[in-house]
Amino acid sequence: MSQEDTFKKIISHAKEYGFIFQSSEIYDGLSAVYDYGQLGAELKNNIKSYWWKSMVMLHENIVGIDSAIFMHPTVWKASGHVDAFNDPLIDNKDSKKRYRADVLIEDYIQKIEAKIDKEITKAQKRFGDSFDEKQFRETNPRVQANQKKIDDVLLRFKTAMENDDLAEVKKIIEDAEIACPVSGSRNWTDVRQFNLMFDTKLGSVNDDASTIYLRPETAQGIFVNYLNVQKSGRLNLPFGIAQIGKAFRNEIVARQFIFRMREFEQMEMQYFIQPGTEKKWFETWKEKRMKWHKALGNDESNLKFHDHDKLAHYANAATDIEFKFPFGFKELEGIHSRTDFDLGQHQKFSGKKIQYFDNERNESYVPYVLETSIGLDRMFLAVLSASYKEETIEKEDGKKDQRVVLAIPPALAPIQLAVLPLVKKDGLPDKAREIINTLKFDFNCHYEEKDSIGRRYRRQDAIGTPYAITVDHETLENNTVTIRDRDTMEQNRVKIEELPEILRSKVSLNSLLKKLEN
Repeated sequence: MSQEDTFKKIISHAKEYGFIFQSSEIYDGLSAVYDYGQLGAELKNNIKSYWWKSMVMLHENIVGIDSAIFMHPTVWKASGHVDAFNDPLIDNKDSKKRYRADVLIEDYIQKIEAKIDKEITKAQKRFGDSFDEKQFRETNPRVQANQKKIDDVLLRFKTAMENDDLAEVKKIIEDAEIACPVSGSRNWTDVRQFNLMFDTKLGSVNDDASTIYLRPETAQGIFVNYLNVQKSGRLNLPFGIAQIGKAFRNEIVARQFIFRMREFEQMEMQYFIQPGTEKKWFETWKEKRMKWHKALGNDESNLKFHDHDKLAHYANAATDIEFKFPFGFKELEGIHSRTDFDLGQHQKFSGKKIQYFDNERNESYVPYVLETSIGLDRMFLAVLSASYKEETIEKEDGKKDQRVVLAIPPALAPIQLAVLPLVKKDGLPDKAREIINTLKFDFNCHYEEKDSIGRRYRRQDAIGTPYAITVDHETLENNTVTIRDRDTMEQNRVKIEELPEILRSKVSLNSLLKKLEN
């Protein structure tokens, strides 16, 4: 099955089982806007909780805030968003479709990288254990030729964007013979910039109302509250401020399901540090954030760092943690050394002194900032993508069966425990309800009695429930139940009074957080 087919199945599965719906679907939907269903909301909240607790609970010097979506318009002037928050757009004259020029170039580079990977895979099979990938990359003519194409395009694009040379961006697309994915033609318009911020009016009378913006990122809400938090919390450097919140971008070319949306949620932490220590903290937070992702059990081949070739003018280091989505490696989280740009800009535009007095150095200065920023919706999609599996299993009678399972990390699963009476009679439903009433204060439980027990197991597999308890006639005799593991499908008989401790060790978020401390 191709990766494209897998992605389509994930999207279909997400709707069928109540994870994600198209917004306003009964009115034919709203492009690039999605609603989270009953299971999606639970999974989303669990991801938030994992991030929040790992940031705020596990670090004595990191606190959390919740800033407003509406902010003074000068905030966005100071941050540079009013003047420079643009995407380079290009239209195909034949298909009438609009594209981000940088995405077209990025897709072109990925196709060349795929050719290189194909050559490497063939060589690995040919040479076996003696294969030296580094040497192969440096000596194979086809690999070198393709790598040169990539390097040349990246350099040209970086230079063009730095010089705001949109004519050169179009020339790169033409020279690379990049065609429209829809029409297949290379009949392109000129490239132009498009500002991504949504604006609205604040005030009761339209003529008197002032223009404000829906925030395109949550970070500025942290920066403008730096003094409030630092002083009220009596915080000393280094310290961090974390926030989870909605952001809005008028993406013209929104695509790939919830990967790129117009309304999305960010989980960001800004870490305020002494100037001169940014390199150390950059490496520290790179390691911490990658560990956070790997603690979920992700295959290491699905995660990698991608250092930025082009740095923002205010940054002195930047890297992305990329995840291998069904449509390729894409940015999941950014780690940026932002120097003193943000606080310095707000100090300049507000006229307020935004500095920290360092007792050890006996001087005041504008702190530097180390940022970690992850898209909650992208993280949600990464969890779904890594979890979705189609398996062939052999039944007791020797026949083969198919199952779809979401192998979601147990601590993040929307439903942690299903309690299933074997039949709908003989007092088994009453006993199952009694068990749920004991466990529901600690675990998100689900009760189901319709259909055969096998069908119910399959439904729980499909929504990612890690454990299912079956209440049968033996339960009434000796107060024991069977507990079934989603991933292995093994069943073990245990005492009912042992369930809380067994489940706590398997699905508790604390067990996941403890991995970050080791």
